[in-house]
Amino acid sequence: MDSHFNTLSAMQSPLTEAGINPELFVSASSGSDGHGKPPLAVRPRNLEDAGLTELYVADLISKHLFERGVLDLHEVTRCVALPGSIVESVFAFLREEGRAEVRGATPTGVLRYALTERGRLAAQEALLRDGYIGPAPVPLAQYNALVARQALQQQGIDRDTVHAAFSDIMIRPEVLDQLGPAMHSGRATFIHGDPGTGKTFIARRLARLMAGGVLIPHAILVADKAVRLYDGGVHEPVDDTQADTALSALYLDRGHDPRYVLCKRPVVVVGGELTMDMLEVQYDTATRIHHAPAQLRANNGMLIIDDLGRQRMRTEELFNRWIVPMEERRDFLSLRSGQHFQVPFNVALVFSSNKHPHELADQAFLRRIGYKIRFEPLTQQEYTVIWQQECQRNDLPANDSLARFMIEDMHGRLGVPLLPCHPRDLIGLAMDRLRYLGQQDLTEEGLRWAWQNYFVEPGVAGEERDS
Repeated sequence: MDSHFNTLSAMQSPLTEAGINPELFVSASSGSDGHGKPPLAVRPRNLEDAGLTELYVADLISKHLFERGVLDLHEVTRCVALPGSIVESVFAFLREEGRAEVRGATPTGVLRYALTERGRLAAQEALLRDGYIGPAPVPLAQYNALVARQALQQQGIDRDTVHAAFSDIMIRPEVLDQLGPAMHSGRATFIHGDPGTGKTFIARRLARLMAGGVLIPHAILVADKAVRLYDGGVHEPVDDTQADTALSALYLDRGHDPRYVLCKRPVVVVGGELTMDMLEVQYDTATRIHHAPAQLRANNGMLIIDDLGRQRMRTEELFNRWIVPMEERRDFLSLRSGQHFQVPFNVALVFSSNKHPHELADQAFLRRIGYKIRFEPLTQQEYTVIWQQECQRNDLPANDSLARFMIEDMHGRLGVPLLPCHPRDLIGLAMDRLRYLGQQDLTEEGLRWAWQNYFVEPGVAGEERDS
């Protein structure tokens, strides 16, 4: 017992430095995480621990063998992400049923397996029922419990943390003091303001406040159907070198369940492409695989609905879809078969729009959104700070006279608001011209040229892109 706690203590430092909660990796032998709670992500010792039936695992192994041919015991263990003892017992069942046979052994004596003709037919039938081939899924009940333990609200966010996270970004302290409580509470947030005021830019960087790692299952099991959850385009595995070293030891000493992937808290962004179908379980008829919707992939993280009002669905439909999840912190989904199931809705939901909230929703819905935060144009001082930052980023001298020229002669004279996107975009265009001409010095002439190319008409702020 003492050696167990000594090993855990040795592992905590690198994990903590990487922003990862060591409690996620306590071994089954310890009985709890030291706070009276059962441990998370313990490697299952048997099928009961895994929450899977022998027949389901047999079908999953058969599908792997059907796809890849002959595999040895270690390869199958890696494919299904279950311990060798479980895989061996399931192979005994498959051999008794005449579905699998031994095809010799590796040079190190590890048995190799293949399907019999009967096994191939059974695998084909299993693929027709569910085309998922991958690591064994996690039962829905286990997943729901995991999400509750990893909830954003468990983390807590204070003012110092929020201001430190945005110390390199020009944003008004009073706006940060609205965003901070919004993130801390877990309530939905509506960010609105003119195009170019930095809404999307800031919304994406709110992810800085979501410290630590979370465990994401490859798939969850619902009514004997696997719903693929882990998405390499959304979920970013923790790649910190120290964390990898610590986790390697924990995989060996703590018995971590490899059906999960340790990731940074997810940030899912959907914009004008959003349709109602994307908020429901997707079924691929070609592969016969169910895929998790956007909000399920965002669990324990953030979901940003960007450019609200330009979706390929009516805004009223979108709001109506979110009423129950926002109020009850749970969502109701269904499989292609019609089987309904309930999952947690533990996401920091952020709406971002160029339109005023009253243009998009009625008071009944707006009451359900805890925070409505408006982003305003910059002051001259704020614009100058961003200008200097952009000059530094482009290896240019921070020429305050050029900043004044833009503020007074261009923005001021032509009545164009000072927006956070302007310094970056205008300096970027001017730099394009400098490189084209083989020049190095940023000038008023070059900035006038950039201005005329940036706006639809000189002095008229056209369809600017939000930053």
